[in-house]
Amino acid sequence: MKLNLSTSLIARAYADPLSWLNLAVDLLPLWAILQFGWGATPLVALYWLENLVIGLFAAARMAGAGITQLAKGEIAGAAAFFLVPFFCFHYGAFCWGHGIFIATFADQTLGLPSPQGLIGWALGTGPHMLWFLGAILAVNLVFFLVDFIARGEITRTKLDAEMTAPYGRIVTLHVAIILGAMFAFGTDEPLLGVFLLILIRVAFGVLLAVRRRMKRDRQQPEAVPAAPLGPAAA
Repeated sequence: MKLNLSTSLIARAYADPLSWLNLAVDLLPLWAILQFGWGATPLVALYWLENLVIGLFAAARMAGAGITQLAKGEIAGAAAFFLVPFFCFHYGAFCWGHGIFIATFADQTLGLPSPQGLIGWALGTGPHMLWFLGAILAVNLVFFLVDFIARGEITRTKLDAEMTAPYGRIVTLHVAIILGAMFAFGTDEPLLGVFLLILIRVAFGVLLAVRRRMKRDRQQPEAVPAAPLGPAAA
């Protein structure tokens, strides 16, 4: 999807209160830095844990779309019974490998943790990590209920597209985050690097808000007011 980051489109994206809610959650790590002394390691760990939340809701959307298709008599929905478990295994392995990379980068004494050990490591990197992860989980649940359920995306979701979407998100966002983390770990101004990480995440959140606005425009085109009748038409 081509993005046109005009100020008017950004303004329309943030006319939706959910976009502001998402922005508030994206900015929550600032509080963690100022109040609890977070550095680059817990930030990167939080963003990795966010990937697991994204995968959880992707699987839920795939399951919901498949069940809806079957209820409508569309046999293609049965593919969800294979695709959902496959996605959970493959995406889980992908996140595990990605997590090992960032965990080893942040703590070279960690070794090769199991998936459960990796999650435990991430949750223990900063004070109150579980609360910040809970905020991410809550905002994703709100989007799931509003967009996917209430606004009817459950009837339009394609299983194959939903299954591949989280991978592109990880590659796009986390390459930038890892580069930012390298700056944060290697600079004499680590706090500046930490703020850079948050800035990268916030900028990515703005892109997601704009994409969501464009998607809604395609699904439910806004009515264009009729032009007033001129003298000739009168």
